[in-house]
Amino acid sequence: MSISGAWAFSPPRFDDDRGEFVAPYQEAAFVEAVGAPLRVAQSNHSVSRRGVIRGVHFADVPPGQAKYIYCPRGALLDVVVDVRVGSPTFGAHEAVRLDSSSYTALYLSEGLGHAFCALEDDTVASYLCSTPYAPAIERTVSALDPALGLPWPSGLTPVLSERDAAAPTLAEAADAGLLPRFTGRCSGT
Repeated sequence: MSISGAWAFSPPRFDDDRGEFVAPYQEAAFVEAVGAPLRVAQSNHSVSRRGVIRGVHFADVPPGQAKYIYCPRGALLDVVVDVRVGSPTFGAHEAVRLDSSSYTALYLSEGLGHAFCALEDDTVASYLCSTPYAPAIERTVSALDPALGLPWPSGLTPVLSERDAAAPTLAEAADAGLLPRFTGRCSGT
């Protein structure tokens, strides 16, 4: 991926007359790509109807919160946003389709913003987090910020939480000092 600190993983899938088997997270492949193991402090699971947009979420750094996301049911458009002030790709984004056919997974290191849009009803997002949820250090920027231009599918009516609907733009968050700083380091710990 072109944003430092983000990786996509495509695990092999095995199908037979019993069904299918896939290991969406494999430590050896992760360590080979990222260079460090993933510390897991919390596992999250969300179910969303078509059109739900969650994010752009990130946590204060330190400690930050790295995430490893995959979609075991349905389909979603997952977006990583570089919200790190001073990063060469500040304000840039990359989108990856995650679904229950490919089991592609996305890893975002600490300091990167994360958002997704459910493309189908009853879409499940499952993610491993490096730190537990801590409301006092959780931040958000608007997933609908025109300056970000996130590639949400046309024809869907966005459904956002009250918090996400009231989120500041990236510029407003930068002016308020709410964004993490780019350190040039990325890790899975």
